[in-house]
Amino acid sequence: MLPKATGTWTKAEARHLLNRAGFGGSPDEISRFHALGREAAVDVLLNPEESIKAFPMPEWADLESALAKSHEHLVERQEMMEKIKTLPSDEGAKLRRMIQGERQKEVRRQGIEAQGWWFRRMLRTQAPLREKMTLFWHDHFATSAQKVREPMFLMNQNALFREHATGNFRDLTQAIVRDPAMMLYLDLPRSSREKPNENFAREVMELFTLGEGNYTETDVREAARAFTGYVLNRRTGEVTQNVTRWDGSEKTLFGRSGRFNGTDVVKLIFRKDECANFMAGKLWEFFVYENPGPTIQISLGDSLRKNDYEIAPVLREIFLSEEFYRENSRAVQIKSPIQYLVQMLKELELEEPPPSLPILGQTQLGQQLFMPPNVAGWDWGKAWINTNTLLARYNLAGMVTKGGLGDNRTGKMRLGKMRGRRSRQGKSTAPDYASLVAERDRQDVSRLVDGLIGRFFSMPIPEKARTSFIEYAEEKRGVAFTDTELGELCHLMLSTPYYQLC
Repeated sequence: MLPKATGTWTKAEARHLLNRAGFGGSPDEISRFHALGREAAVDVLLNPEESIKAFPMPEWADLESALAKSHEHLVERQEMMEKIKTLPSDEGAKLRRMIQGERQKEVRRQGIEAQGWWFRRMLRTQAPLREKMTLFWHDHFATSAQKVREPMFLMNQNALFREHATGNFRDLTQAIVRDPAMMLYLDLPRSSREKPNENFAREVMELFTLGEGNYTETDVREAARAFTGYVLNRRTGEVTQNVTRWDGSEKTLFGRSGRFNGTDVVKLIFRKDECANFMAGKLWEFFVYENPGPTIQISLGDSLRKNDYEIAPVLREIFLSEEFYRENSRAVQIKSPIQYLVQMLKELELEEPPPSLPILGQTQLGQQLFMPPNVAGWDWGKAWINTNTLLARYNLAGMVTKGGLGDNRTGKMRLGKMRGRRSRQGKSTAPDYASLVAERDRQDVSRLVDGLIGRFFSMPIPEKARTSFIEYAEEKRGVAFTDTELGELCHLMLSTPYYQLC
């Protein structure tokens, strides 16, 4: 096992853990988290009290509700198709295009609703590690709405990731190779004994379980034959194996021979040491830092194997390790767009974002939920930052700190009055600076700045930066330090390079 952290459990360490294993928190949340003690804090993350069903999905995403309506829609579609047959060809084609256009609009609407639903769940959840791991699996087993075009399947895949968030990696992999969204994304239903889908088999090994170089082309071809015959009922989401399309002949995979199917392939993959080492490295890079080195990776791989591929014990080992809390592990990750947005809202103690922030932010910053760029997921780290996305981060920070409103029709940002901005649920969408900064703290600029630094930055910032904040605040302060000036000061802080790090 990795050497455990010893010594005093500090608030800075509690903050670091909450940032990495979740999406950060307010000073009060961090204080309550710190009061638990190191081991208890980790246990709370791994064993949340919040029900997995605490945030009901939209009705259209609920499989049972959707299936109840699917028969009606099927009958309506069949009736419409019969009507088209009776029309002249040009009129029939026009009506067909209209039906297809309406369906495309509905798919886009549901996709946007799904992105907003998950964003708000990450913001409000009392089970932050569960949501962070759901995001991890969404990136690891990447599928995109742009190809799947069935938001209901994507939302149910999202529920699958949440169900297995810190559970068994092997069980999740068995489930994902028969998941409707994944099957559509990687074209598995087209795979037959006459034409096996080698791309599917390759991605399962290279990206999902073993990593590049830990399998042969023969393994790919043999696994592809095993994965033939899987059929998806797009109306019900049911997956079955059609034995007439399955290649049931003997195959040789990783030196073993048999009449393997897809389930057998996954079992064989998880017998290889490289599988545990591969996943251990990915978990470390997601939660700690890049390129952990062979000692850490092999040690965690051993732990994963010894725990029969249960993820929770390995996460516990990471979060209690000495290395996790070292200075070289803190404030070295560039915040992903989702991390940046959700953490900013939590630190400003907002339960509800400005109306268009979830969708606008995801689009402008380059991390749209349910829409990773390819099967390898997003590029992380420095890839999050370029001239355009950095400017967008500054603008979005201004939108939040200055009480901005998003125009849902145009997607453009506009600023409104600081107070009184509320969602349809009655929750404020602008920071309540009266609660964030007490009146007595506004009389002392140094104390004001230090309080905000403690709120926003996970590591001490250079004295030069602190001085610049004080000078800016002194310049902005009039007779009294109002919410407007506070918003501008917060905007400045959230626009610095230091705030981009987690």
